[in-house]
Amino acid sequence: MVLSSPLIRLPRTLRISTTALRTFASTPAAALARMQLIGRLAAEPELLPTASGREVIRYAVGVEAGPKGAREVSWFKVASFDEGPRREFVMGLQKGTLVYVDAESRMRTYEDVDRKKRMQLDLVQRMFPVSARRHGARGIASVVRAILC
Repeated sequence: MVLSSPLIRLPRTLRISTTALRTFASTPAAALARMQLIGRLAAEPELLPTASGREVIRYAVGVEAGPKGAREVSWFKVASFDEGPRREFVMGLQKGTLVYVDAESRMRTYEDVDRKKRMQLDLVQRMFPVSARRHGARGIASVVRAILC
């Protein structure tokens, strides 16, 4: 019996409703513009005011990539608008803490002081579980296993 034949009727429990099927084009753009980083904090996070009077947490994450002996670090600046206990938790993290950051991303174009057109990657934190402190870290492999399990 071939299940792909159009003449075969599937039992009601195995039928797929047409509302459950989605095309790629129906996926919202926001769901696709994300980055996930595993790296170490470059410094303690800073709490800064915005032009609208709201406060934002800014921090940088260094991510290593490449073969052993020739690893390079890429630095990513991240913003967070968390409030309450989540803000205090992020603000209490120390330089070198191994973190996993799930962030919304977008490219922004602007003019610098010399009126040159520049592009910048903006990352806004969505999720921020701490993976390990600087001292006593178990290594990146165990962190990835813990995240995926």
